[in-house]
Amino acid sequence: MHRRTFLAASSALAAATLVPTMSLAADADLLSAPWTGPYGGVPPFDKVKVAHFAPAIEAAMAAELAQVEAIAANPEPPTFANTIEALERTGDAKNRVDTLMGIWSGTLSTPEMRAVDKEIAPKDAAHGDAILQNAALFKRIEAVYDTRTTSGLTPEQQRLTWVYWNRFVRAGARLTPEAKARVGAINQELAGNFTAFSQNLLADETDYVFYLRTESELKGLPNDVRDAAAGAAEERGHKGEFAILNTRSSIDPFLTYSTRRDLREKVWRTFYSRGDNGDAHDNNAIIKKILKLRVERAKLLGYPTHAHWRLDNAMAKTPENAMALMMRVWPSAIARVRQEVAEMQAIADKEKAGLKIEPWDYRFYAEKVRADRYNLDMNEVKAYLQLDKLREGMFWASGQIYGFTYHPVTDVPVAHPDIKVWEVKGADGGHVGLWYFDPYARQGKRSGAWMSAYRAQETFRGKITTIVSNNSNFVKGAPGEPVLISWDDATTLFHEFGHALHGLNSDVTYPTLAGTAVARDYVEFPSQVNEEWLATPEVLNRFALHHQTGKPMPAALAAKIEKAHTFRQGFDVTEYLSSALIDMKLHLAGDADIDPDAFEREELKKLGMPSELPMRHRTPQFQHVFASDGYSAGYYSYLWSEVLAHDAYGAFTEGSGPYDKAVAKRLHDKVMSIGNTVDPAEAYRSFRGRDPDVKAYLRDKGFPTS
Repeated sequence: MHRRTFLAASSALAAATLVPTMSLAADADLLSAPWTGPYGGVPPFDKVKVAHFAPAIEAAMAAELAQVEAIAANPEPPTFANTIEALERTGDAKNRVDTLMGIWSGTLSTPEMRAVDKEIAPKDAAHGDAILQNAALFKRIEAVYDTRTTSGLTPEQQRLTWVYWNRFVRAGARLTPEAKARVGAINQELAGNFTAFSQNLLADETDYVFYLRTESELKGLPNDVRDAAAGAAEERGHKGEFAILNTRSSIDPFLTYSTRRDLREKVWRTFYSRGDNGDAHDNNAIIKKILKLRVERAKLLGYPTHAHWRLDNAMAKTPENAMALMMRVWPSAIARVRQEVAEMQAIADKEKAGLKIEPWDYRFYAEKVRADRYNLDMNEVKAYLQLDKLREGMFWASGQIYGFTYHPVTDVPVAHPDIKVWEVKGADGGHVGLWYFDPYARQGKRSGAWMSAYRAQETFRGKITTIVSNNSNFVKGAPGEPVLISWDDATTLFHEFGHALHGLNSDVTYPTLAGTAVARDYVEFPSQVNEEWLATPEVLNRFALHHQTGKPMPAALAAKIEKAHTFRQGFDVTEYLSSALIDMKLHLAGDADIDPDAFEREELKKLGMPSELPMRHRTPQFQHVFASDGYSAGYYSYLWSEVLAHDAYGAFTEGSGPYDKAVAKRLHDKVMSIGNTVDPAEAYRSFRGRDPDVKAYLRDKGFPTS
């Protein structure tokens, strides 16, 4: 019953293929069969056909239900071995199909694939409920749970027993049959709404493309941004033009550098109206349904709101604790925004621009302030940030901290030609796992950056190594030219790689407890602490090399970056935190009849949200929250985890520096390798010797600590 982890142009591989009905089931078996090939087996990407997904997943569901029913019907008294460990052996075929479907849905989506997603999502929800609401099975789990401390189980086995028991209780195992049925119906309806939300958002991101055709429209854009836009246009049959895609990785550079304020406004409005255009892809009605269903389910499960249900097994424990942290930071963030806006307005006034700073001006004028105050041009910095070199820098830093080395692999199939694979080896030269990297934007790929686990590490059934991937949406440049990325994108690159390292470092017995399968407000901690190594001199000197001269970033430029470290933190923190606060407020509103647009507008006004910037994720496009239950009432997790990360990095700076071997070993032993075998609060205390202190976070942002 362990599950894979996903931390958010048509391809020939993804095209639906018409096959004779009689061969469909046999071909579908290829998607659920044990993986073969080197490295303990690899995903059979070369055998995937979209037409095979539905029969493959339905057969895998039936197989898992049969496995689970056999455990539930076992006449022997329940034991850890015949119940909990038996459950660890179930669902492998479904996990394999789920992995392939997740890749095709998230990175190779087509109309045919979206139809499969729409068909399967409610069935998958019903399948999960059929297991989690199995009364006979839960009775056996509870019997093992009740004796977990007296039956000779190891601490890891006790933790695994608690995880299963808690999962079943939270899903409604103790409810009446009538209540279970209603929870099941809600889950199926939610699954359909999640799919519809995602597909609406993908449609708006795919269908809205802004083409630039004249030199006047390109004014201010650096050459690498122009080259990327030209490549994106050519991919879409508009050779000779320049395409600004409706994704963050394309929009942000345009808003930063374009001198055409009218076009910045047009691009900004298009991007921030995704899912909110009153058309067939509008998400507001779907959000209303999701919120109503979530609160009904929470009450059936014995919680006052969805937020209380979600945080009950999180590190924060209660919505009140999460809100308290957010509101500790919020006043400092918006106060800083007011300072930033005043500085930008002063420059605009000095230039006699005749404007009031608006959201589409923020990035543009912030760069002017940065240049004026710090003599720092981030486009100059970008010339040293080559994607391939930064990837090498990530590899090197992780080698210093965890002892890993990375070796290119060409003998395994991939889902798209852009995807590259590396074998990861440990300090002893032994095989640790595989890392897949899918860096570029394309049609049919959801926006953003994320990590996925294709296979969990375990030793329960022999040594099974992990397979992880990182996925980004960088825009390709001209053929043969290096891809240059912004400092913010470089930080995100290191962040997502931190998730991959969490998976690669995993050294647990049971797959359910492996890698990133930890509390939502703890899972971002390893990824956020990994961001810290980007700015170290050791990485910049070796890997921040000028794309033309090959020379390392000058020390003076690196010093400027460090000096400007707290620059624009008002924008960054407020943009994020406003989204986290609205997420929590939506899910604390209970049975209120919510109009998403009105709620967002009114609550932001109450919070004193500055008018000069938007939420990072407006409600109709908030995929973290409305494409699944994943980060619902949980977007605060990034702040919670960042507090941990800054406090944890302090252990290095208090030691001999970023590459302190003793602290690195402690981080590995107490955090990165243990997965969910230990309660996260205990794990953090074991690493740091105390509870986390928010002051390290506040200092990093340049906010008051008192």
